[in-house]
Amino acid sequence: MQVGKTIHAPAEAVWQNLIDTRLWPVWGPSIVAVECPQRWISQGAEGRVKTALHLWVPFRISCFSEPLYWHWHVAGIPATGHRVRPLGVASCELIFEIPYNAFFYRPICRRAINNISRITLEQSSR
Repeated sequence: MQVGKTIHAPAEAVWQNLIDTRLWPVWGPSIVAVECPQRWISQGAEGRVKTALHLWVPFRISCFSEPLYWHWHVAGIPATGHRVRPLGVASCELIFEIPYNAFFYRPICRRAINNISRITLEQSSR
């Protein structure tokens, strides 16, 4: 299952916001804080996130590949996949892949995608 949105911004700009752990609490409705030694994630990066329920849970980036895709495990459980698909020079599609057993997470992912879109468009207008 997946949710996605076309964003009228370069794929690389969206990607940079997606992999910047400092921005996760800004665009991720279910994340309040992040502790990770890397600001920008890569394959195998580990840390922990503080959820909206104020619980700290560990994460590990289980797949990080080009073109513009990453997937993670949260608390040891496979979680969302994140993909940016270029649609030309100035637009792309941002897609979140949601495990079928987490169908209830779909509205949260849709909100996260809208937040990333807003952040990216605000950055490009500066």
